[in-house]
Amino acid sequence: MAEAEMSDAMKETVAELCLDAGPQTPRDISSKIGLNTVEFTMAPEASELNLCNIHTHTNAEHKGPGFSVFVNDTDSGGYACNDTDTLTDFELMDPYQGLGAYKGVKPGDTIEVHWVHTSCDITPGEGLGSCLSETCTDPLLRVEAQVFLVVNDPENALDFTKMAYGGNMVDGKHQAKMIPSDTGTPVIFRGSTTGPSYDQSTCSALSVTWSVRPSCARVDISSLHRWAESGNVFNETKSHGVRQLVTAPELLSPIE
Repeated sequence: MAEAEMSDAMKETVAELCLDAGPQTPRDISSKIGLNTVEFTMAPEASELNLCNIHTHTNAEHKGPGFSVFVNDTDSGGYACNDTDTLTDFELMDPYQGLGAYKGVKPGDTIEVHWVHTSCDITPGEGLGSCLSETCTDPLLRVEAQVFLVVNDPENALDFTKMAYGGNMVDGKHQAKMIPSDTGTPVIFRGSTTGPSYDQSTCSALSVTWSVRPSCARVDISSLHRWAESGNVFNETKSHGVRQLVTAPELLSPIE
């Protein structure tokens, strides 16, 4: 009887999963396990694509070796950088006292930055709609992701404006000025779009190639506010919520 009841419960759990979708994101990048066999063409390197959008999520959506501290399971949850509790009083001081131009983030927070790239011939802009066009409705999409610990440290932490766009073109492609290359070898896998409107029963239909770096870096809080103050073309003025970690193997692609 117990075995039958357990079997029914397992069936009910599986039935709640959106199994008609392709592989989902975010995930624990330390685990290669995945049972979702839906395949799509992997996007080429970001340098061969056009940057179409940059945005951030407060707390990391992914879980990784450098950001494995669970916050909570709400839209404001996710994961924090492992060294968050080592910050000094100076690093935690908010020079804007919560009144900066970029909302939803303060010193001591973790953010996950997504540089979204597309195979469409587009101009970077607001939201993921900027990654498609009327003549390019099914692009190859690639997200370069980096998790940051936000600190008050203009001298030593990274300047976000130097990782932004600002009209930068390289070999005819819209490109970020810089994306960190010293935070470990990115984990590359098939997945989807993220954000708090999705979970394991409501899945994203878009196919995305992900490239997620495994370690945190530090970014200066003032540089985030300057980015918002500058009137960036993405119209990003606040950090977004998170989609909770996808843990069902049926919704995860295997990582090679």
